[in-house]
Amino acid sequence: MASAAVDYSNKHPLQNTWTLWFDNPGKKTSAQSWADNLKEVISIENVEDFWSTFNNVCKINHLSPNSNFHLFKQGIRPEWEDPANAEGGKYGIQFPKNKAGDAINEHWMNLLLAVIGEQLDEEDEVCGAVVSVRKSFYRVALWTKTSKDEEKVEKISKQLREILNLPEEIVIEFVPHVDATAKVAAALASATLEEGATEPVALEEKPEASKEA
Repeated sequence: MASAAVDYSNKHPLQNTWTLWFDNPGKKTSAQSWADNLKEVISIENVEDFWSTFNNVCKINHLSPNSNFHLFKQGIRPEWEDPANAEGGKYGIQFPKNKAGDAINEHWMNLLLAVIGEQLDEEDEVCGAVVSVRKSFYRVALWTKTSKDEEKVEKISKQLREILNLPEEIVIEFVPHVDATAKVAAALASATLEEGATEPVALEEKPEASKEA
């Protein structure tokens, strides 16, 4: 029996429109160079466009170090300074590369499905999701609007652990963006030029003023 034709014109709209961003700043360390590298890929309004997009983008474990994908609600840039992010923070989870393997793709997809599917009780808090590739680890992160409500922070952290099916030994670290900004400012202040060098000494976490390192 022939299979039924799929009607791709029948779209299933998402509650919010989401924008996918990508950057790979390499060894550049200035805020401006990072901003120049941040590229808007596509805006996603429905389930069909979501799968069409993520079935065709590069798998996370195939990306080069310092690459980042960001999926944020339309109108919110993946920057600390964006008004929606300014008073918020991120829930970050690190996975060592030598242990994560292909599983990082599943963790990232589960986080994406949670945010676009409004699975979190505090969905209005959600700004976006980020996956970062570093030399020795991957990091997935959820960005939210507020950081001072401890009850909300604890609730979201607990739900995030359940959604990603994380064992207790894996740490979910919540960092307010104001703290991250202060850390970057301190790193910039303490960075010195190597003798005879013309570029700042590279830091393990690049001191871009705007980005999620």
